[in-house]
Amino acid sequence: MFIDQAEIYVRSGKGGDGIVHFRREKYVPRGGPDGGDGGRGGDVILEVKPTLNTLASFRYTSRFIAQDGGNGGSNNKFGKSAEALIVPVPPGTVVYDALTGEMLGDLTQTGQRLLVCKGGRGGRGNTHFKSPTNQAPRTAEKGEPGEEKTLRLELKLIADIGLVGVPNAGKSTLLSALTNAKPKIAPYPFTTLEPNLGVAEVDDETTVVLADIPGLIEGASHGAGLGHDFLRHIQRTRVLIHLLDGLSPDPLADYSQINSELALFDPGLTKKPQIVVLNKIDQPEVQEKYAGLKARFKKHHIELLAISALARTNVRDVLLAAVQKLAETPALESPDLPVPVYRPAEDPRAFHIEQVGADEWRLSGAAIERAAAMTYWEHDGSVRRFQRLMETLGVDEALRAAGVQNGDTVYIGEYELEWQE
Repeated sequence: MFIDQAEIYVRSGKGGDGIVHFRREKYVPRGGPDGGDGGRGGDVILEVKPTLNTLASFRYTSRFIAQDGGNGGSNNKFGKSAEALIVPVPPGTVVYDALTGEMLGDLTQTGQRLLVCKGGRGGRGNTHFKSPTNQAPRTAEKGEPGEEKTLRLELKLIADIGLVGVPNAGKSTLLSALTNAKPKIAPYPFTTLEPNLGVAEVDDETTVVLADIPGLIEGASHGAGLGHDFLRHIQRTRVLIHLLDGLSPDPLADYSQINSELALFDPGLTKKPQIVVLNKIDQPEVQEKYAGLKARFKKHHIELLAISALARTNVRDVLLAAVQKLAETPALESPDLPVPVYRPAEDPRAFHIEQVGADEWRLSGAAIERAAAMTYWEHDGSVRRFQRLMETLGVDEALRAAGVQNGDTVYIGEYELEWQE
């Protein structure tokens, strides 16, 4: 099954914990601190794998959690850093933050990588806290927590030439005539329920990729029919073959309708070169009105070609015309993607105080929550270090100004602390 949208949960690994340890050696009763550092947690990285062409694998596996770093050891032994978790995605995958809607990356090239969650750094052992005035520190850090995100993945097919038109215009038949693709073909609308790709050989050295996009109807840009789900795939193509149903009551109206839907979905789509083709010319009634239709299109400065995809009449000429347009059209590195929006970086030292009960307070902020998670609460030295950090950030003063009283409970992340002056 073709899947072109998916939502996944990713979380990088937590850093390994540093430890409090002192050298134990015969005849050395007071060995110095030798607690080792923790290893780095594993990153989560998306990588383009050319053999994939759908997001179907994410239907069965939607959670990707990297390994944590190893804890430090005695004698200054460092914990083992975790390997990065590589998540393969097909070329053409656009990655969004599901919570904010921000585009994080556009993965198009084989082997291209995107770091989506950075692993937490390892905590420092007590060796790092030794000083002339504190030669036996009972202070260490736990590993930094990993990052977590919910990502929305959208697949936009990467093709040179896209086939567009109303349902039952003959796009799948034309694709099978030009390539080795085997799309489902039947004489009724909406036979094609998913995009199909095919490779056409122009000559011994040149090939082009064609995409058959499911038929579009009026209102497709607003979700009617199948259009809303598949219009995004046209964004990747550089040239369009606009196929018209020769048996339609008014092919010119169909042409205008499809272009209107393209413009409503993305104004940039109307700028793509089009080869306009009337299909089913092998039918007598189509042959009769072809001359009149060609004259009507010419008034709008549009050249109308005629083919029979079923009988394979003139299909090679259409391919060559599209390839010629392709050669004249510059390649776009990132076509029709949202323009990055500048957002001021959030101050990691900022914090927020909220009273959640008569004698209960909630303290939130990136730096203070991370520091709490990295504190060994069972070691007095680590607790004193955390208190100094609160003073440095101005948290103590802010809590007093907010009205905190002796004995009140202060929540920081998952930790519950008692306020004492």
